[in-house]
Order: sequence, then structure tokens, then C-alpha cells
Amino acid sequence: MTAREIDRLRGPILRSVSRSFYLSLRILPRPLRDPLSLAYLLARATDTIADTPEPSVELRSESLRDLAKAIQGTVSGDTAARVREAFAPLQSDQAERALIQSLPAAIAWLDSLGERDRREIRGVLEKINRGQTLDLQRFVTSTSTSTSIEALRTAAELDEYTYLVAGCVGEFWTRLCFAHVRNFSERPESDMLALGVQYGKGLQLINILRDSGSDLRHGRCYFPAEELHSLGLKPAEILEHPARVEPIIRRWRERAEGGVKAGIEYACAIRSRRVRFATALPALIGIRTLALLRETASEVFDCKVKVSRAEVKKIMASTAARLASSKSLREIFQRLS
Repeated sequence: MTAREIDRLRGPILRSVSRSFYLSLRILPRPLRDPLSLAYLLARATDTIADTPEPSVELRSESLRDLAKAIQGTVSGDTAARVREAFAPLQSDQAERALIQSLPAAIAWLDSLGERDRREIRGVLEKINRGQTLDLQRFVTSTSTSTSIEALRTAAELDEYTYLVAGCVGEFWTRLCFAHVRNFSERPESDMLALGVQYGKGLQLINILRDSGSDLRHGRCYFPAEELHSLGLKPAEILEHPARVEPIIRRWRERAEGGVKAGIEYACAIRSRRVRFATALPALIGIRTLALLRETASEVFDCKVKVSRAEVKKIMASTAARLASSKSLREIFQRLS
């Protein structure tokens, strides 16, 4: 691994696979930026392995387990290279292909970090990989051409999933900040950990809501079957009767809103303006996305809800102009909602 390879990972590759998160990361001080960037890249790479449609679910599951072991440092370095060789050629997206091709360098970068940061990255990736594996198992019959739709069974399963793939990231971010940022927060670490979990879960719910149409067409339903049953619906009937699902959409949209509100409370407790700005940005983009989802309602299944690049830049400029004060963050959040 060379310094040039690390610079490519933390620069062009990270920027190409992440839009809003890259904006947050580049604002942070280097001691935070590197472990957070690497954790994101590894999580995105394992997600790409899980979502590559051509291989069988069994092969994807096996490759995901192998890559997870490479991240945990329990297998040889050749494992990441084998996963790269099997999956990089299958990526139609150039950015995803470049990420998978860089897997051995990412693992080497992880091995070069300090012991504490390495332990934290491995801890959060263990949870994320468990969530990705559960996803593969639950939607084992799903394919890009599937006519059946599998659903999560209960709200508890959805809550578990959002914790494993995103809520735990709030904990990870919090522990790193307390380790690397002097006088990080006005609130105790226990409070920040709890808020961080809510924040991460809220952001993941936004992703689930805005991607729900695409997921359904690929045989996946994250709306709990028990809630659909209460409305007399089966997962396969959602696209035929979208208006009937509005109470469920509204319920989870409100849950997501509570999560990003927790994110603003989290950000407002941070003493460093620089870190506060970076932490608040996903919440500001998230609450604007929720406003668009509210306007779209059940039509979300037929369109892609996304805050434009121009509006993201406007949000950033407005926040920066007001020095990301706690008062201004709350005002901007309220306006965007």
C-alpha cells in the first residue's frame, strides 16, 4: 500500500461513491476523516458485493462472509484480492468497479491505522455486515426479474435492520469524536450515543422510503408484513394499490423525522463548529428529503425523490454563512421541514 493509493481512496473513489457523506467528511479534521472515510468505503464495498445481481445468493453470501473476515483480520490478505477478481468485472457502474478494484488497498489501509481506530472500524463493520447478511437471507428469492415480493415480518425486524446498517454508525461516529475531538460535546457520551443511534436509524429509514418503489420491483419490501396485513394488503399488492399504503408510509416517515430531529439535537451539542457543521449536514438534507417525500406521498413508488445538487449547495452555503451556530441549525432545519 502506498500513500498514493490512500489518497485515491480518500479522494476520487470516496467522492465518486458518496455525494452527501463526502461533503460532510471533507469538512472534518484529519484524525476523524480517515477512519470515518475508510469505514464508509468498506461498508459501501460490502454492500456492493451483496447487491451485485449476477452471482447467486449463495455466492454473494459466501463472498460477503469472506470479505467480512478480511476486514476483521482473521484471514489472509489474498481474500480481498479474490473477491476483487470475482466481483469487479461485474460492476456496470464505473465508480463501484473502481471501489471493488481497490479492496486490497482498503484492507491494507485498515491494517495501517492505530489500534483504537482499527478496533472501532472492525466493530462497526461487524454489525453492518451482519445486517447485510440478514438482508440477503430474508430476500433470498429476490432477483431483478422476480415476480414475488418478500417482506420483513415485523416492525422489530425493520428496527433491527436500521440499527445494524446505520444506527450503529451513530455509535461509531460518537466514540471516534470523543476519542479525537477535545471537549467534543456539552452532553455526556451516553446521551450522544443514544442520539447517534436514533440519527443513524432515521437516515436509513429515509433511504428505505425513497427507494421503496425500486425495492418492490426487485422483490424486496421493507414495510412490515404485519402492518400491511392490518390494512388487508399483501406485499405484492402495494404497487397496485399505492394509496392504501399511505398510513404505513406516514408512520415510518414520522419515525424518520424523529431520527433526524435527534440528529440536530446531537449536532447542537457539539462544541466544535467544524464538526457540528459536518454532523448536521445529513440531517438538513434528510429533513428536506422528508419534505419532498411528504409532498410525493404514495407516488413515491413511481419516482425517485432526491434533493438536487443545487439545493444541497444552497443548504451548505446558508449553514456556513451563519457559522453553523446551534440557533441557526435549528432555524434552518425548521425551514427545510
